[in-house]
Amino acid sequence: MKNKFFQILLLLILLSGCVGVSSKGLFGTGVSVAFDPRSVGTQIDDSIMQKNLSARILLLDKKYLFSVNSKVLDGRIFLTGKVEDPEEKLKLTKMAWETDGVRSVRNDIKVKEEFNFKQSAKDLMITSQLRTALIVNKNIKATNYQIDTYKKKIYLYGIAITSDEKESVLEEAKNIKDVQDVIASILLVDELRIQKN
Repeated sequence: MKNKFFQILLLLILLSGCVGVSSKGLFGTGVSVAFDPRSVGTQIDDSIMQKNLSARILLLDKKYLFSVNSKVLDGRIFLTGKVEDPEEKLKLTKMAWETDGVRSVRNDIKVKEEFNFKQSAKDLMITSQLRTALIVNKNIKATNYQIDTYKKKIYLYGIAITSDEKESVLEEAKNIKDVQDVIASILLVDELRIQKN
């Protein structure tokens, strides 16, 4: 039984890893450039902001390389990950706000608790199920969304072409079994500062 569980877990890790690579996009914002409604200039600005912030976070402490993730979308910064104490979370928030060109900061960083293998496996399963549902749904550009799951809470980031697409993404997330909450930061194309012509 344990062996079968580990095989399934390994398969999920491999599948989520494959999907994650394809959804990174050219500039690493979690949105495919082919479907990205932002202008090339805005994409480059976001990429520069993200690289700048990532470098400053890494200089603060190398341990953040794997424990903290930042995403920049249309000048909006999204932080996720885990830190040891609340003071670190505040430092990272302050650092994000000090980034040139920032329009807003959303900090979804959690303070670390003892590692729970069962919970981590469940979170990975939820992420994989949602990623698959988005890919299968023909009304959704799945490559425009980044998914993080922590303690059965889904954090969604991305750009929706229409409000119907946004609603479809949220509905898919809410339909995943065992999900406790969906925290979405999905922008509509109309909300972007500068769009492609």
